[in-house]
Amino acid sequence: MSSTLRPDSTSRTALTDAVPASRDLVVDFIRVACMFAVVAVHLLMMGISVDQSGIGVGNPLTSLSWFAQGTWFGQVMPLFFVVGGFASLTSWRSLQRKGGDAGDYLRNRVLRLVRPTVALYVFLAIALWCATAAGVPGDLLAVIAAGAGVQLWFLAAYLICQAMVPTLAKLHGLAPYRTVAALAAGAVVVDVVRLGLERNPWGFDSNPIGLLNMVFVWGLLQQLGFFYADGFFDRIARWKLILAAVACYMTLIPLTHMGPYPVDMLTSQNPPMFPLILVGVAHVLLVKAVYPVLQRCVHVGWVQKVMFVVGSRAMTIYLWHLPLIIAMFGIALVLRLPFPEPASTEWWLSRPLFYGAAWALVLLVSTPLVRLELASTALAPGAARPAMWRILMGTALAIIPPFVVMRQALDVANATWGLVLLVIAVALVTGKVPDRAWKTPVPVGPRAS
Repeated sequence: MSSTLRPDSTSRTALTDAVPASRDLVVDFIRVACMFAVVAVHLLMMGISVDQSGIGVGNPLTSLSWFAQGTWFGQVMPLFFVVGGFASLTSWRSLQRKGGDAGDYLRNRVLRLVRPTVALYVFLAIALWCATAAGVPGDLLAVIAAGAGVQLWFLAAYLICQAMVPTLAKLHGLAPYRTVAALAAGAVVVDVVRLGLERNPWGFDSNPIGLLNMVFVWGLLQQLGFFYADGFFDRIARWKLILAAVACYMTLIPLTHMGPYPVDMLTSQNPPMFPLILVGVAHVLLVKAVYPVLQRCVHVGWVQKVMFVVGSRAMTIYLWHLPLIIAMFGIALVLRLPFPEPASTEWWLSRPLFYGAAWALVLLVSTPLVRLELASTALAPGAARPAMWRILMGTALAIIPPFVVMRQALDVANATWGLVLLVIAVALVTGKVPDRAWKTPVPVGPRAS
């Protein structure tokens, strides 16, 4: 076997020394794998057709008979929240050991997540204003803008979950099982009320009720990451892990095929619904079942390089991949490249080429932008941490723009005022830079008599 696939003992030692004991490389691997899956799914959901009537945009995946069922395995966002929970609890405990509190944690998370988002909003606001001024047809611009902002729902959901970490971590320490049970019960109650009112005679829109599950569903999945961090799943035999995962999928069958829930787990995403919890549980169980294999995989040289490149700029890649994919297709249209009929054999054969091109473009653009993601969140020397009300206000303002995009789709208006709110949010949590005190040097010498 080549040295690339089997690092020598020196390489292994160096690797072990370089990785903190609290860090789980398999979690990093999962996060990166989820990123590759998200980019692939979003690319495949864009079917562009060109004919005499003009340019058409559709989702070819919905025409596939197996797609809805395939989302039980390919919907990776529940697993994303699980590994996010692992990282969150690890970071929170580390911060506590250093004397930090909830305000410090929330401030750090807002800066990490929002600063890269500000750059995206700047780009989107300018691009949409320029397109409007250039006379791009309104209906076409609406489709493009909506597509460029699809991914922003995650920022709202993740910030909500991050705001709950200190409280949920405390509850996890006091009553872990009762906390999970309460979150699960809340998710079920929300779904029952929402689905029960779905066909009401008054024309009442029950979807807003489902938004409460941004707390219960995503919060519970994050909580599973706390159990992961505590080694809960490590104490379960492999055959039991697999059996429990199968039980989750078997439970999904009556809930979706005979019950009120959609089979397509992407449809269950916004607002989130209870079946996503079962998908997340099944995924984490299967991950732990094949954990030894994944552990060997993460020690392969080229795998580690990919994990480092993608993992170190994961938020930037996530934020920018859809606008860049849309830009890539726009360039292809300008160059009059052939566009096969979506879902045709030629279309499928051309997807790997577009996928590779999309990643090349994303990595190129993310290289200068990743500085915003990796910039230090430490306070300036001598600066006091902002008051808790400022941190909470900044968090709330940061949630509003992506939340509105999730509910109404991106357009030139909410891109503009959203940018303003995000800048204010960053300013609120950054803290005041202390004024420099310029003093006249005092001469050192014998005291005057």
